[in-house]
Amino acid sequence: MHAVQYEAYGGGAAALKHVEIPIPIPKKGELLVKLEAASINPIDWKIQKGVIWPFLPRKFPFRPVTDVAGEVVEVGSGVDFKPGDKVVSFLSSSFLICGWTWAGRRFAEYAVASASKTAKRPAEVSAVEAAGLPVAGVTALQTLKSAGISFGSGGSEKAANILVTAASGGVGLYAVQLAKLGNCHVTATCGARNLELVKNVGADEVLDYKTPGGAALESPSGKKYDAVIHCTTGIPWSTFEPNLAESGKKITFSKKQLVPLLVIPKREDLEFLVGLVKEGKLKTVVDSRHPLSQAEAAWAKSIDGHATGKIVVEIGPPEAE
Repeated sequence: MHAVQYEAYGGGAAALKHVEIPIPIPKKGELLVKLEAASINPIDWKIQKGVIWPFLPRKFPFRPVTDVAGEVVEVGSGVDFKPGDKVVSFLSSSFLICGWTWAGRRFAEYAVASASKTAKRPAEVSAVEAAGLPVAGVTALQTLKSAGISFGSGGSEKAANILVTAASGGVGLYAVQLAKLGNCHVTATCGARNLELVKNVGADEVLDYKTPGGAALESPSGKKYDAVIHCTTGIPWSTFEPNLAESGKKITFSKKQLVPLLVIPKREDLEFLVGLVKEGKLKTVVDSRHPLSQAEAAWAKSIDGHATGKIVVEIGPPEAE
């Protein structure tokens, strides 16, 4: 099968190499998935830079990417999937800590997935839509749950005030939509070019982070935030403090955490998100789509840091947009 990998730390997109390798074989509790789409997360290229050395990569060559969607072609024992099932999977051997995921070896035409971190994908949910969900979607969902937001019938009883920073990114756009489904009032920050997009996916108030009010994170309606879903870095605690309610929480992906964040890939969370996409209640905003043969372009675009939504690599014939 065709695969993309790198053989040392550093080098960015130019260090990605296209190779031919054997198709893997699923073991007990695993599935062999013919991939149709994969999405890139910032942690993928941060691992290449050595951000979580010595944990990953443990050896080279290393094939990155965790978020995939495709079709089951072979199953190991003890699974409730069958060949022909369309699925979405979180290709991770452990868990995500503060945006750091223990994963890799799956940027290819086929991948072995754990059944416990895989969800069936109905015909109404495309591979491209599904491929954005595992890291970014599950991160947004579990972060909101840790802030006390409920997703039962009608959402939380008390309408919490939530601030989402960098709301036009992969996690941010899911967080805005999910917070609204949880009956929250959402204030969001982003760049000027994405103000309308973030408002259209559900934010009640949207701030241009370059304006004085946006830089101060002040709610235009004067609300104090019960929780901050902080998806960027470089904002000091002194900026958040006057805007937080008395019991407010700041949940962050930066190194200076005030609330520890553990994101554990769970099948039930993927199933919940896939169901929302099927019902039209959750949307994967796609920044760009690239064929596997041009994976370097997708990698470089993610490193550039200005993507709006998810960067997707399509594997095989592209789906209709």
